[in-house]
Parts: sequence; structure tokens; C-alpha cells
Amino acid sequence: VQPSSSLTLFLLPLTLCSFFRFFERGKMVMVSKKWLSFSFSFLLLLLLLVGVYAAGVQSNDGSDTRTVEKEQLLSSENSTMAVSLEEVEEKLSKHAVDDPEEVVAMVAESIRNSTERRKLGYFSCGTGNPIDDCWRCDPNWQKNRKRLADCGIGFGRNAIGGRDGRYYVVTDNRDDDPVNPRPGTIRHAVIQEEPLWIVFSRDMVIQLKQELIMNSFKTIDARGYNVHIANGACLTIQFVTNIIIHGLHIHDCKPTGNAMVRSSTTHFGWRTMADGDAISIFGSSHVWVDHNSLSHCADGLVDAVMGSTAITISNNHFAHHNEVMLLGHSDSYTKDKQMQVTIAYNHFGEGLIQRMPRCRHGYFHVVNNDYTHWEMYAIGGSANPTINSQGNRYLAPTNPFAKEVTKRVDTAAGQWKGWNWRSSGDLMLNGAYFTPSGAGASASYARASSLGAKSSSMVGAITSSAGPLACRRSRTC
Repeated sequence: VQPSSSLTLFLLPLTLCSFFRFFERGKMVMVSKKWLSFSFSFLLLLLLLVGVYAAGVQSNDGSDTRTVEKEQLLSSENSTMAVSLEEVEEKLSKHAVDDPEEVVAMVAESIRNSTERRKLGYFSCGTGNPIDDCWRCDPNWQKNRKRLADCGIGFGRNAIGGRDGRYYVVTDNRDDDPVNPRPGTIRHAVIQEEPLWIVFSRDMVIQLKQELIMNSFKTIDARGYNVHIANGACLTIQFVTNIIIHGLHIHDCKPTGNAMVRSSTTHFGWRTMADGDAISIFGSSHVWVDHNSLSHCADGLVDAVMGSTAITISNNHFAHHNEVMLLGHSDSYTKDKQMQVTIAYNHFGEGLIQRMPRCRHGYFHVVNNDYTHWEMYAIGGSANPTINSQGNRYLAPTNPFAKEVTKRVDTAAGQWKGWNWRSSGDLMLNGAYFTPSGAGASASYARASSLGAKSSSMVGAITSSAGPLACRRSRTC
């Protein structure tokens, strides 16, 4: 009830009483006192009822008004929030590859979750390796193969391969005709235009006559069988996107070329001599190389050049090779400044000499790898690359002149002093040492950060399954 209504109800009976007293003193009373008392009581009751009713109506009107105002306010707030979320989602989508801080936060969270689940005993097979713990504990992994595409980390985490396509089963290990490949062969599979998840029907050794040129949106998944690509040409990922290579033994690759080779269902052409790399990545993006064994090739084991970017090289076993990994075409090719590569959870093993990796221009995150062998150096570079080494285990060779992890290739000290190379949380064994340079602030390494590093003390466990896995049906892998 409003204050003005209360005052009216209070004053009106007093006014009427004064009025009747006035008429009584003036001998002008026209009705009996009994009738006056009855009339006064009735009038007072009537006024009270009218006042209560009016107050209730006014109160309800105010409540309804406030309800409408509240609904309008909530509607306005929801509208504003919706716009803000859309703006944020659009921004994140737009910069999904180019925003390494987003990668750091997302993968650090997955690592924390993986570690916590392991501590709590949720997964008996958990290792703390966020890639493996994402899918390996599933005994029905063979029915859920494409789950792997959701387990990537680092700069190549958005590589989906053939996740959105059908399965293609390789049944024939032959490579008789690189221009007109037989259906059922790996060459026939990789040249198709559609997304494909390529699997194998049995153990096999594939000797390629010419380089295997892959089309976009392909996964080669050798889990469940021993599949070797060996003693001939090997893999070329050129001007394509969204490639996953998993579970292969790639070794003894030879230079091939000066021949016609098909690269898609609609094109074949003349190929000059290939170098004999195990995996050559040329002008491509969103590439993930995971759980492979690579050794004994004519040139590099993994080479990524000519503007390639958004690459993750993880859980691989490298052995018996000289120039292991080249990332960047040449000092003069500045388009490689956009290159971002994550090298994580790999084992660099016996018989390796140098380039693990050798970097140019771009941004390179080397995290939680196990370096047990090198003869010259482990990590090298030229042309001002940014190298962020975190949580690795470096075991130096016995040679007293080869204990330095790093090498600035063909560059004077006055030039490389400003290059951003840092070591953070690395474990140095047998006299190994890392020569840092440039800025020490973490902000300088934002574009060379792609995931949260675990303690170097865990590297042995994290990399214990590097290379192809011994997966069997109806068992955890």
C-alpha cells in the first residue's frame, strides 16, 4: 500500500467525526445519534474495504511491471552473451592453427587429465602420454579406429586424415604400375579424391617402384599388422592437407624417379629424381606422423620444406641414420618462416648422427623426447629459427667433443646470439649441455609452444612405446 493511500484512510474518519460534532454543537443534528453511529461505522468499513482493494490492485500492477522489466533484462543479457560467445568462437575458429597459446592451454589440460587418471588408477594401461592414453586403453580400438584422429596434440593436432570418409582395406602388397595402380593396393588407396581411412588385411612388405604420392584427407593406419614400406621408394606428401601416418615400418628407402607417377585419379605426370626420404612433406599442412619406425634411408627420415606447417611428429622411433630430420628448405627460402612443428615423445635411438632436427626460419617445439644417441649433435639450425626445448632427456655420447646438444650451422657467433633458443626442464646426462641464445622470456617463445611439457623424469615412461605398437584385436593396444 502506498503512503498516500494510508494517510487518506486515516484522515477521512477523523474529518467525518469533526463534521458531525460541528453539527451537534450547532443544534443542526438531522438524525439520531444511533443512526449516526451506525452510518459512521458502515462508512468506515466501506472505506477500509475500498482502500484494501485499491492497494492490492496497485501492488499487483507493480509486481507485473517488475516481472516484465526482469524478463526484458534477462532477454537483453542473453542476447548480449550470445553475441559475445559467437564472436569468441569465430575468433578461435579463425586462428585455430595460428594461436599457439590456445594449443598450450588445451594440451596442458589433456596432459593434466591423463596424469590424474593414471594416479587414480582409472586406466591400467595409462602412461601419462596424452596421445596414447586418449585411445590405447580401449580393448575395442579396432572398431573405433577413427578415435585416433581426435587424439592429436601440438601444431598438427587438427589433422583429421580420413576420419570423415570410409575405410579402405589394402589387400595387395604389389606396386606394378605407378600410373594405373590395381584396386586393393596402397597406391590405389592414397590417390583417391575422397577422404579414406586406409587399413591392412594382413602383415605385408610393400616395395614401391616410385614415390607414393598422397592425396588430401588420408589416414594410413597399420595398427594390428606389421606393415613395412621398404627397399624402394617411400612417402611423398606434396601440396596436400590433413594427412595421418600411423604404425608403419619405413626403412631402406631408395632414390627413384625419372618416371611417370599418378598423384590423383585425374592426374599423372613426370617425376624427377626423389632423394630417398622416408617421409617427404612439401608445401603441405595439417600433417601428423605418429608411432612409426624410421631407419636406413638414402636421405632424410622426415623432411618438411617449402612452406609446410601445422605438423606434429610424435611417438616415433628413429635409428641408424645420418641426417635424421630437416625442417626448412634453405636459408634463402623465407616462406618457411610460417613453419610450426611439434616434435614430441619420440625416441632418437641407435646409430643416429645429426639433425634431430635441423631447423630453418620457423618455430619448433621439441618436448619430452628421449635422445639416447648422437654422434655430432642433436638439434641444429640456421637462418634464425626459434627452438623451444622442454622436458627432454639428453644422453651425450662418450666422445668429449660431441657433448653439446646444439649446433648453429655455418653461422658466426655474432649472428646467432640473438636467435631464440632455450632449454627448459631438460635432463642433461653424461656431460650433455645446451647452448641457449636470444631472449629468455617465455613470451618470446609463444609461437614455438604447442603443449605443456611433463617432467623430464617421466620421459622414459612416456617414450617407452615409441614406434609401431603391437596391437591385437579385443585387447588394449
